[in-house]
Formats: sequence, C-alpha cells, structure tokens
Amino acid sequence: MARKPSSKSLFFNRVGKQGNSGKVVEIGQAGRQSLRIIGGQWRGRRVPFATVAGLRPTQDRVRETVFNWLAGPVVAANCLDLFAGTGALGLEALSRGAKHVSFVDLSNVATTALKDNLNQLPLAADQSSCVAQMSGFEWLRNHASLAAAADPTSKQYDLIFLDPPFALALMQDMLDALFASGCLAPNAMIYVEQAQPLKDLALPAPWKLHRNKKAGQVHYGLISQ
Repeated sequence: MARKPSSKSLFFNRVGKQGNSGKVVEIGQAGRQSLRIIGGQWRGRRVPFATVAGLRPTQDRVRETVFNWLAGPVVAANCLDLFAGTGALGLEALSRGAKHVSFVDLSNVATTALKDNLNQLPLAADQSSCVAQMSGFEWLRNHASLAAAADPTSKQYDLIFLDPPFALALMQDMLDALFASGCLAPNAMIYVEQAQPLKDLALPAPWKLHRNKKAGQVHYGLISQ
C-alpha cells in the first residue's frame, strides 16, 4: 500500500445496541468500492472504503475460511487489526461478537474512512473499537513501552490480524516485533496473510503454524502455541 506518514490520531468508538434489519445496507461515504461483511450480526452489509493505492480487502472466501477456523474464540475476544486498511478483518470480528477491536493503519485516508464506517455500524453496548493512525511497528513499540511500565492501558489481545502490504515483505519483521511487544494474551492466535508460503516463517517456540491454506496467489493461516 502507498503510505505517507502523518500526525498520529486515535479514535475511540462506543455505540449502544441497535436493531438489525438483516438487509444489505450501504453505510458511509468513503469512495466507490465496498466490501461485504459475510457473517454475524451485520451479515450482508456492504461497507464502502476509500480508494488508496494498493488497498485490498481480504477476499470473501478467505475471510469465510478463517472465521470458520476460529469460530468460538472470536466471541468476547480482544482483537488487534494491524495494517487494517479497509478494516475487513476487524469489522468481521466485531460482527461475530468480538468484545473490542483496535485498528491500526498508517494511511490517513484509510483510517478516516474506517472511523466513518464505525460511527455508523450498530455495535452492541458491551463492544468497543479504536482506530490509531500510525505504523504497525510504531504501535507495537508503544505497546511494549506501556507493558514494560506495567501501564494498565496496555491491553492484551486474543486475536491478531496481520496483513501487511505484500510488496513490502514485512511479515517476518512484524512477527518479531509482535512477539516482543507484550500484547499477546496467553492463548492468542495470529492470522497471517502474504504472497510467500507461510512455512518459511521463523517462529519462536512454542509458537507454530496451526492451519494454513492458499487462495490464488495468497497464502494465509493461523499461528498459535
């Protein structure tokens, strides 16, 4: 993705529970493209996203497979969507009952569109989300500093979505930073998506590639202990 650094911004969203007609509903005004939420309380909703060079939501069939793998662990989970882009994975998690999702992306255009969409989605009373405009590496460094200082705001995450821009080949460096960040809950699972085979990733014991699959040129899977 084309990224341009800019000032940090943090956005928190908490909305009371609302009814859901189950109809396909267009929300937000960001760009002309849209993605479809495929499961949970928002199933069938189409969410618009801004046009940003290299921005590609995770394919429907890939999301369906991954969330079938995850099933129960999504409910009431704290989730982290690094390189969130359109927010497809984090939004899918919220739709399926995640307690909280932290979205992180460097693009101002992408995070602005994501904030707009979150403002209009009917979160349950016990759900929350936040959007941080910064690089994934910076976010993890900040979290590591908070965790080292025993800061209570340093939340631990049960499910992490890691889908960096394919062209930058950042996956191994991101995983190294993630394992060092202190943000992983004891039974955390990490979703990874890249253009290269996942078997080549170096993982510290006891972490291992739990499940993986290929769709076209995309390799994706789950890492767990």
